[in-house]
Amino acid sequence: MTNGSSPVYYKNPGLAAILSFFYMGLGQIYNGQIGKGVAFIVMYTISAFLIIILIGLITTPILWIYGMYDAYKSAEKINIDISRHHGSGGPV
Repeated sequence: MTNGSSPVYYKNPGLAAILSFFYMGLGQIYNGQIGKGVAFIVMYTISAFLIIILIGLITTPILWIYGMYDAYKSAEKINIDISRHHGSGGPV
């Protein structure tokens, strides 16, 4: 915490990916990317309904895997940005 700003917390990339594994978008929400998380939840919901007409069999796994990857990489990027701006040594 510097100059009266709010505390900054590192993100655990593995936890972000695991949260997205259990429910797409949760990893993004954990990372503080609320809009992106909600977008993934909406895309996943639409894709799940598309399973009924078979196209969802293709789109759902792709979105699910990308959601886990994105949550992991976003958490890593957030941690790098925190280290650069706050001079900390890494996640606690």
